[in-house]
Amino acid sequence: MISEKFRAVFGRAPEIVARAPGRIEFIGNHTDYNGGTVLGASINRAVDVALARRDDGLWRFASEGRGPAVSVAAGSLVKQTGRSAWTNYPLGVLAALPLFGLRSPGAFDYLASTNLPAGAGLSSSAAIELASAIAFFRAAGENPSREVLVKVGRHAENEYVGVPCGVLDQGVSAFGREDHLVYIDCRGPTFEAVPLPAAAHFWIFNTHTRHALVDGLYAARHRECAEAARILGVPLLADVAAARSGEAQGWKWEAIDGRLDILPATSDLPDWLKRAKHIVEEIARVDDAVAALRAGDLARVGRLLNASHRSSRLFFENSTPELDFLAETLAGAPNVFGARLTGGGFGGAVMALTSAAFDDAQALKVAAAYQAAFGASPDILHARTGNGASLLG
Repeated sequence: MISEKFRAVFGRAPEIVARAPGRIEFIGNHTDYNGGTVLGASINRAVDVALARRDDGLWRFASEGRGPAVSVAAGSLVKQTGRSAWTNYPLGVLAALPLFGLRSPGAFDYLASTNLPAGAGLSSSAAIELASAIAFFRAAGENPSREVLVKVGRHAENEYVGVPCGVLDQGVSAFGREDHLVYIDCRGPTFEAVPLPAAAHFWIFNTHTRHALVDGLYAARHRECAEAARILGVPLLADVAAARSGEAQGWKWEAIDGRLDILPATSDLPDWLKRAKHIVEEIARVDDAVAALRAGDLARVGRLLNASHRSSRLFFENSTPELDFLAETLAGAPNVFGARLTGGGFGGAVMALTSAAFDDAQALKVAAAYQAAFGASPDILHARTGNGASLLG
């Protein structure tokens, strides 16, 4: 329990405890910042934040496994570096509060604790942002809407931490519901719960691989998508389907029935056009997946997941040999509906959507095949859906 951990660190009980779950990007890879749609699942793994107010003008931040508490003057929003850099997530939230007309809390002791595995593409960053925000709201006597909670967390990540994420991570962590997925129309954004059939289970295989330039590559894809939209003459790539057809830099294109067909037909497309093809078709896959989920057709959902991974590999080029191996191995395994990379890519994890019959023995068989191919074992996490961010006490 985080209350006992807080007492061990600070010698007293917390006044406030908040929780926010990690999330699985179910389908909709990089569609969020392109104005598209995305489906995510909040899971039954989370970040907990405990807080107690002080009266000496200090903010003291602690987190399990990260060494001694970091002390800064209350109100000081200077970014931290080195071992203290993790505090930039709660500091980013504190920096965002006045921008949304919200008061900041005074001095406090703060502890973060999590059972989310690091580096698995489950967005522990959004979880710590939202859990922190809920605790800070309570300490300052604020009670904003869930939509504002999402905006505060996203602003912290985009503007303070410096990661240009879309609304997926914070939106799913905030609006998650047990036995549901969260459908986000990122243009609004608007949020809707989509029932998940009871037979569905998630298995995450974390490769612990990470491209050395992953942050730069993510930012590069963000720029490439913006450039593709500019070349195609639309505000965002989500607008390509409505434009239906056009010509740009010698390429003719048609957006029909969820496909972006390009003439002359060739596999040698420029990067901007490959990015556009992935995003346009991925948005269509998201909407097809919603329809299949409402119909209870998990086999159809699985085929869409497999297609999503192929598109990420071929057109968005954010997969890796390790991720490809796992996605292909899982897609061909018994009791698996489909599999794809989850999160930003360039390393990280693969998610498999399975039936209840998929078990530890089968997961270990996949891990053994990976071990034989790459000389290392992936971490395995079996997850179910969980509720969104909340105040626990």
